[in-house]
Amino acid sequence: MDPLMFLEILKYVGAVLLLLGGFFEIIGAIGILRMPNFFTRMHAATVSAIGGTVIPLLGILIISLAKVEVGWSRVYLALLCIASSILILIIAPAGAHALIRAAHVSKVGERTLHKELTNEVGREPCS
Repeated sequence: MDPLMFLEILKYVGAVLLLLGGFFEIIGAIGILRMPNFFTRMHAATVSAIGGTVIPLLGILIISLAKVEVGWSRVYLALLCIASSILILIIAPAGAHALIRAAHVSKVGERTLHKELTNEVGREPCS
């Protein structure tokens, strides 16, 4: 296989990963809006944070390594993408766990949107 053709394929793979990250962000935003309580919303937010951030960073990593004309700056950008991805993979679940545990201990997360709407209106909310 021609090396230039391989680099072009890598650019397209990176672009697909960028689009996939955007898809995860949209799914996470819809999940945050549609989920009934705090705990499931935090799950959607964590999926969005990890899938919507790490996957595009891997796409940028692949695109940067395919850009030969940039020189050694591409290696620096690739290392930054790897370091950022590792930090996000460690910090995002730990932060979500801390928030969920605090909500569970303080019993704040047990109120659902259904209960809040029922208490405000005094009747069952429309579906």
